[in-house]
Amino acid sequence: MTDQPNNPLHGLSLEVILTRVVEHYGWEELGDRINVRCFKVDPSIKSSLTFLRKTPWARTKVERLFLKIK
Repeated sequence: MTDQPNNPLHGLSLEVILTRVVEHYGWEELGDRINVRCFKVDPSIKSSLTFLRKTPWARTKVERLFLKIK
């Protein structure tokens, strides 16, 4: 694996990133900030990970929120 010294997300799984964002904002505020159904209706880490892995624009938004709180 190559070093990525300029990538602040290197070595962090999507699950860790999402968990920290949810801990910081909570599901309700996360759903307000990123308007997707999996954050608003019966949210869970598992269903959100499935959605984020298939939806690059939503994953990018979650990663940006993570970088703001880091």
